[in-house]
Amino acid sequence: MQPRMLIRFLPIGKADLDKFMFDMKFKPSLIFFSFLGVIAAALFLNNRFQLFSNDEPNPKKEARLIQTVLEGVNRLHFNPRPVDDLFSQDVFNLYLENVDGYKRMFTEEDMRLFRPFEKQLDNQATAGTFDFFNVSLAQYDKAVEKTKGYYREIMAKPLDFTQKDELETDFDKLQWAANDTELRRRWTLWMKYEVLNRIYDELDKQDKPDFKGEKKTFDQLEVDMRLKVLDVYDKYYKRLQKTDRTRHLENYLNAITNVFDPHTGYYSPREKENFDIQMSGKLEGIGARLQSDGEKTTVTEIVPGGPAWKEGKLQAQDIILKVGQDQEEDIDVMGWEIDDVVAKIRGPKGTSVHLVVQKTDGSTQDIIITRDVVIMEEGLAKSLLLTDEKMPNEKIGYIYLPKFYADFTPQGSTSCSADVAKEVEKLKQENVRGIILDLRNNGGGSLRDVVDMSGLFIERGPIVQVKSRNREPEIMEDRDPRVQWSGPFIVMVNGFSASASEILAAAMQDYGRAVIVGAASTYGKGTVQRFLDLDNATQDNSVKPLGEMKLTIQKFYRINGTTTQLDGVTPDIVLPDTWNLLAVGERENKHPLLANTINPVSFKQQVYTINNIQKLKANSQIRVNENATFNDIQENAVRLKRQREYTTFALENNAYKAWNAQQNEESKRFNDMLKPISGFVVENLNADLSLIQSDTSRNARNDAWLKERQKDIQLYEALHIMDDMIRMDVWAGKQ
Repeated sequence: MQPRMLIRFLPIGKADLDKFMFDMKFKPSLIFFSFLGVIAAALFLNNRFQLFSNDEPNPKKEARLIQTVLEGVNRLHFNPRPVDDLFSQDVFNLYLENVDGYKRMFTEEDMRLFRPFEKQLDNQATAGTFDFFNVSLAQYDKAVEKTKGYYREIMAKPLDFTQKDELETDFDKLQWAANDTELRRRWTLWMKYEVLNRIYDELDKQDKPDFKGEKKTFDQLEVDMRLKVLDVYDKYYKRLQKTDRTRHLENYLNAITNVFDPHTGYYSPREKENFDIQMSGKLEGIGARLQSDGEKTTVTEIVPGGPAWKEGKLQAQDIILKVGQDQEEDIDVMGWEIDDVVAKIRGPKGTSVHLVVQKTDGSTQDIIITRDVVIMEEGLAKSLLLTDEKMPNEKIGYIYLPKFYADFTPQGSTSCSADVAKEVEKLKQENVRGIILDLRNNGGGSLRDVVDMSGLFIERGPIVQVKSRNREPEIMEDRDPRVQWSGPFIVMVNGFSASASEILAAAMQDYGRAVIVGAASTYGKGTVQRFLDLDNATQDNSVKPLGEMKLTIQKFYRINGTTTQLDGVTPDIVLPDTWNLLAVGERENKHPLLANTINPVSFKQQVYTINNIQKLKANSQIRVNENATFNDIQENAVRLKRQREYTTFALENNAYKAWNAQQNEESKRFNDMLKPISGFVVENLNADLSLIQSDTSRNARNDAWLKERQKDIQLYEALHIMDDMIRMDVWAGKQ
């Protein structure tokens, strides 16, 4: 069995959602709460395991857990830091930021209770005690109850939008509220913003020519939107109040691990299984996606080819009322947390689950489904054929890889490198003249697979240098002399291409094997993680299961000796991108490892040489400058940067109305910026058609994907760069 080594990055994590959740006007929105508190993609959730059998503190288990976490980090982390007062202060600040980053729960009075612990967390962690955590949890529970009363009182009567109030949405600029009076005032401003935001969204809809329905006044909408916001917050707070000690403890443990680096973290057994599902692209269950509104759990999609799809009775929009197992009585799951519902539905291959569902016509139906392995097709590699009507003879292959997935179980049923190799062979059967590999938004994954995949395009040789603590770098190389694709090759990246994506792009760039095309830079994550099973660190079965820890154990370096850590990979040809001017990437994380260089290694390839990269770049720049859509993208990037820096919002009606009108005017030209590109032909491979057409939902998703790609101006430009490469090859006598 291969070691479970991965280089993985999640572009938008729990603590980062508030930084990224903006609508088209770039306004902070309640979607943050909706995302976490109301809607969940249940296919990837499971809490079949519990860290504790109930929510009562288990001092022995908690002590062993935190001590084992610290021991693991100190023994195995690439660059462990001293567990001292500075460490304690960083944990203290990071924990409070994670718990109350919006500064709407705690006050300065709470801080006076917390600050005496600021330099004690190192000692408490070493001793296995939780004095600060217990105090903070007690205060948090009080804050939840208190602030629930605030927003419900505030929303019980009409809001006054005549006062010249302002809301600061950059919470780093705010101090803790001095007292409860100031905190309640802060909640009043936030509630006014939420309602005002929604009122003008509705007024904007009413102003559109295609609006159908009753047009309402500002005052009528104030009532509607106030009730709507109240309902969303009620559902969110219901989840907050059901959050158990286990979840809070996981948050505290991650504050401790994240001060070593942002990619070292604690995973409860439930979260580790969830991570494995995402990495492998498969699970054992029934193959249905669910969502919850806080009361009922609804089926949103049936996964083609999965057990529910084969059984045929469960359908989208069905509401799950009860769940039962073999030889067990059905349990009413109305009002349950969505992960608890999923925990009941998911289970080992070959076992059965009994569902009582409510159909859209109001009738109920009993359904028995035998669980099996479910493959999430949308997370796997897939390919297309690209042509331009202006150059019909230039058929180009396109491979989309959303992540470097791998199944780390002994069965090892999924491997992205093997899948990409299959896609290359299918494209060769279509007689393509070049291949474009799309790694945009690919957050990384399996180190083994990125090395194997890179080897598809060179004879043999080093791919990446991997350095452990206090050791010489290990050179990971492709040892297979076969070359699956020896023709023109382009790799597409953007600011959310990270880890394994950066390794492949860097290797192909260093070898001169591919032209790297995309946004200004990749993400900049140059570290390697491995999972440590914490149960292996203790013989005391009474405290198991403890969960696992993802540890940064190595840094990787390009074969030329430089690093992608913080710096990322700069494409050979940079294209306008919406995110080019915004601060994103590893540099924006707290406590990242630093960048440095090591010695290069010898490398060469004789598969394919890029002719005149400067000419390719110049030709591309001419096309980009002449393309109206690229100009719009560049202007929109400037606009979004300006909007990101705008953090204070007027809450007086006339002032907000004027600001909203200005935003609408500015955004008009960008709302439908991406349109189908004339002459750009995007088609499925002949080898894929029978599978795609075998299921209506699969076919519908494929049609949507084709339409999305047909609007992809960056991909269209990559196609033209490929055409330039082919023409230069012909001129140089290569073809």
